Amino acid sequence: MAAERFDVVVIGSGPGGYVSAIRAAQLGMKAAVIEADRPGGVCLNWGCIPSKALLTGAELIETLRQKGETFGVRAGKLELDYGKVIDHSRKCADRLGKGVQGLLKKNQIEFIAGRGRVAGKTTVEVEGAAPRTLEAAHIVVATGSGELILPGLEVDGDAISTSREALESKRVPERLVIIGAGAVGVEFAYVYANYGSQVTMLEMADQMLPGADPDVAQALQREFRRKKIDVQLGTRFERVKKVNGGVKIDVTRGEESAEIDADHVLVAIGRTPNSAGLGLEEAGIELDRRGFIPVNEKLRTTVSTISAIGDVAGPPLLAHKASEEGVAAMEFLAEVSRPPLDHFKIPGCIYCQPQVAWIGRTEAQARQEFGDEIRVGKFPFTASGKAIATGHTAGFVKIIAEPRYNEIVGAHIIGYGATELVAEMGLAMTLEATTAEVAATSHAHPTLSEAILEAALSAEGRSINF
Repeated sequence: MAAERFDVVVIGSGPGGYVSAIRAAQLGMKAAVIEADRPGGVCLNWGCIPSKALLTGAELIETLRQKGETFGVRAGKLELDYGKVIDHSRKCADRLGKGVQGLLKKNQIEFIAGRGRVAGKTTVEVEGAAPRTLEAAHIVVATGSGELILPGLEVDGDAISTSREALESKRVPERLVIIGAGAVGVEFAYVYANYGSQVTMLEMADQMLPGADPDVAQALQREFRRKKIDVQLGTRFERVKKVNGGVKIDVTRGEESAEIDADHVLVAIGRTPNSAGLGLEEAGIELDRRGFIPVNEKLRTTVSTISAIGDVAGPPLLAHKASEEGVAAMEFLAEVSRPPLDHFKIPGCIYCQPQVAWIGRTEAQARQEFGDEIRVGKFPFTASGKAIATGHTAGFVKIIAEPRYNEIVGAHIIGYGATELVAEMGLAMTLEATTAEVAATSHAHPTLSEAILEAALSAEGRSINF
């Protein structure tokens, strides 16, 4: 059978893959998308979307318990049904998966169910119920990533799970140990703690959210401890033993050893690229030691007819980064005039409460790059009228500017609504705005966004409300 011909074949239908195919179609290319699981990839089905449904439920519980009386709402003893929120999360994922299929159809992109494998510089084989061979002028690898598992951990979904199993399980363990205090770990800690688990977090690093600005990480740690979540930093997991329907976790802290009893272990130590078994190395594509696919500034691999985008192309492992790269890869291919990608201008967001969001450089990175003359402005939500009125006073806004022009090079927010507020900082950085320009922008009162105005004023040395 002759190979079917396309201009672009995309392997993977996550937020990088399906967006890449749509942009290709908009640019006049005949495109196909291959997906081994469900339309939408990990993000829509087993990550971003269903987890946010769970987090919304957890936030509602916390609000009723801690702030209900303040606002005259006496809820009494709450009756919680975790299975209901799991059902809701699955419905959200299903709805959006169908939406992706609809978008592909609308843009006349062929959706092919099966596992794609690179069989040459311009050839993709589809393995599955209906094997096919596709020829493409260009191939895009957008296969994402999977959960990273530590040696000695046997994930069974019963005693030990990852986020993948947790997003389907309707069980709330009485005693839960989460290995890893990164984005996934803190979000699930917040969910399970509000639904009734006694949560212990184990993190090897000396701060939560390794890589985040330390001021933000320390503030989140204080808030988690107020929520009775036990955060153990500088703690290394060694082994886990299944005992009498529960687990015993051996850990070390420096030279000391300890044992923790729990009912369940959730592994959240990071992700690993889905690059194995795709025929990449046979096709001449080089992988780095971790399995990520190195790409150049135009997102091309070491084989010029093959691009890689999203998680499989390396950090940051974020859905919106994948989408940005998907669009960029096709625009570079079509020789559309566009600026290069700047990963410093891609925000990171964590959706527990208080939320955490950042964009650009940390204070330490800025000092290393621009020197100690950088300007740093902070404004706490305890001084925000809107935050006080709503009862959400935890956290702050921190803005970092370089010393020559006072151009904003970083922003870090912890607090209610942080993941929405960070968009203003993203626009500011895209426009190369200065702290003076943000300070000269009228922000409505009372809003949480006034904290951004006040942080900019602080960086200018002319604070008004703090």
